[in-house]
Amino acid sequence: MRQTTIVRLCFGATAMSVVLLAGCRDNPLDVKNTQQPSVGGVFSSPLTVETAVSKLFEQLYNGQLGASDDIMTQTITMSFESASQLGNFGMGTRGAIPRAPIDNSIGNNVAAGNFRDFDFHSRNARLATTAVGALDNFIKNNNNVPVLGTVGRDARARAFGYFALGYAMGNLALIYDSAAIMTPQDQVDPATGNFVIPSLSLSTAVMDAALKDLDSAIAITNAGPASTIPADWLAQTSDVTAANFVRLLRSYKAKFRAGLGRTATARAAADWAAITADATNGITTDFIVQVNTVTGWSGSVQTQMATSTTWSQMTPFILGMADTAGAYDTWLQLALTARAPFLLRTPDKRFPSGETRAAQQATVATPVLFSNPGGTNRGGTPAGSIVYFRNRPGGEDSPADPWGTWFYDNQRSWAIRATGGNGPYVLFAVAENDMLAAEGYLRTGNAAAAIPLINKYRTRAGLAAIPATAIITDQVPNSSALAKDCVPRVPQPPAYNTTACGTVFEAMKWEKRLETSMVGYAQWFVDARGWGDLTTGTPLEWPVPYQELFARGKASYTTSARATVGSYGF
Repeated sequence: MRQTTIVRLCFGATAMSVVLLAGCRDNPLDVKNTQQPSVGGVFSSPLTVETAVSKLFEQLYNGQLGASDDIMTQTITMSFESASQLGNFGMGTRGAIPRAPIDNSIGNNVAAGNFRDFDFHSRNARLATTAVGALDNFIKNNNNVPVLGTVGRDARARAFGYFALGYAMGNLALIYDSAAIMTPQDQVDPATGNFVIPSLSLSTAVMDAALKDLDSAIAITNAGPASTIPADWLAQTSDVTAANFVRLLRSYKAKFRAGLGRTATARAAADWAAITADATNGITTDFIVQVNTVTGWSGSVQTQMATSTTWSQMTPFILGMADTAGAYDTWLQLALTARAPFLLRTPDKRFPSGETRAAQQATVATPVLFSNPGGTNRGGTPAGSIVYFRNRPGGEDSPADPWGTWFYDNQRSWAIRATGGNGPYVLFAVAENDMLAAEGYLRTGNAAAAIPLINKYRTRAGLAAIPATAIITDQVPNSSALAKDCVPRVPQPPAYNTTACGTVFEAMKWEKRLETSMVGYAQWFVDARGWGDLTTGTPLEWPVPYQELFARGKASYTTSARATVGSYGF
C-alpha cells in the first residue's frame, strides 16, 4: 500500500513542478519518464530550488481556480452565491434542494472536482516541504553561508516556501475533513530512501499545522534582512515588500482561524482575539491576482461563470435581503416550486437602480461610482463603479429552479472573459479582512471598534450609517424616512416568511457577503457554514476523495456532517 501511495504522489504533478519523488523507482510499475525532472534535477542546486519555490503559489491558485470542475464551483451554488441547475461541475448537484450528501463512491459525477483541490494542495504542499528542506540542507552544508547570494534571498525563498505550505494546509483544512500534515522535517525514510507518507489527520490538526507554517514564514521574514517578493511569484504588477508580505500572511491567518468552524458554535469558539489582532495588522488594499493566459495564471472559473445565465445567475435567498419594497417577503411566503423572479428595489447602490426593469437595464452616465452598467454590458463592473450586479436583457433569461431564477447577474469578474482570459481578480478583498476584524470586535464585546469598519462599506453603498453607540443586537437604521428602507432585511422566526431590519451583526455579514460576492475562494460557503446560515442538509465539509483513500488502501466514505435549520429558516 505504501508503494501505491507513492505512485499517486509521483504521478500527475504539474508541468513546472512535477517531481518524481524519491522512492518511486522502488515500485515495479514505475517507468522512468525522461520528460519529467527528477528530484536530483529540480533540487540539485539552490537556484533550481528557488525556481520551484517561485511557482508554488501559482500552482496552488490554479488548483483552486484553474479549471471549472473544482470545489469553488460547487460552493457557489451550495451557499446561494449563485444559482444554476446544470449538472456540470457539480453546480446543480450541490445546489439542488433538498440537499444531497457528497457522493464519494468511485466514478461519482463530481469525482474530478472533489479531488482537484485536494490533489493540487497536497502535491504542492509536498513540493514546498521538499524545497524548504533542500534549502535548509544547502545552507547547513555551506556552513550557513548564503547559497542564493544573500541572506535576504535565502530567507525569502524559505519564507515563501512556508507560506505556500501554510496556504495549502489551511485550504485543505477549510474544505476537507482530513488531510496529511506535511513538514520539511523527516521527509525521507532513511531505511528505504522513500518519502514518508504522513497519515491523515483531522482538519483541526491540519489547521494548527497551517498556522504554524504561516508563523514560520512571518518569523523568517521579520528576522530580516527584508527582501521583496518578486511580482511574478504572486502575479502582482510590482514586487511585494517584506512588510506587505507579512500583512498578507497575517490576513490569511485570520481567514483560516475564522473559517475552520463547521457550525455556528464552533465559529463562535474561535480565538477571536487572535483573529482580530491578525486582521488589524493585515492587508490594507485588495490582494489582486493578475490573471493571464500567457503567464499561466488561469481565469477558468471566472470565465465560465460569465458564459450565460444557465451557468450563473443570482438567487434571492440571500441577496433578496436588499429589497425594501416588500417583494422579498412575498417571495418567502410562496412554496419553493412556486417562487418567481421579482424586481429588486433597494437603496444599496451595488445593485442597479430604477423602478422598472427597463430603467435598471439603462446605462446611467453619472455619477460613476453608482452608474448602472446597462443590461447589455458584458465587460464587467465599470472601473471606479461599485455596481456589482446587472439586470440583464430579457432575451438572456434562462429558466432554472423557481427559487434560483432571477433577473440579476454578478458581473464583477466578467472583464476577464471579455479580455480573453486576462485581467485582475480579487483573491482576498480588503473588505473581507476588515469584516474579519469587525466580527472579532463584535464577538469580544467591542462594537464601537467594529461599527466604523462596517460603516466604511455601508455608507459608500448609500446605506445609512450605524450609530456609533449601537450594540451588536441593535437593528440597523433606515436609509430614508420610508418605514422599511433598511438593509439587510432578514427573515424572521418562527415562519421565516416576513422580514425585519437586521442587527449590527447581520450588517457585518451583509457587507462581507456583498464585497466578497463571486470573488475570493469559497468565501460565501465558508462564512455561511460558520454563521449557521446554510440550507438544511447542506454538507459542511468534503470527505477525503476516494482516489486518495484507495491509494492508501482505505475504503471510501461519505461525511455525515450536514447543516441543520439555520439562521434564516432555509
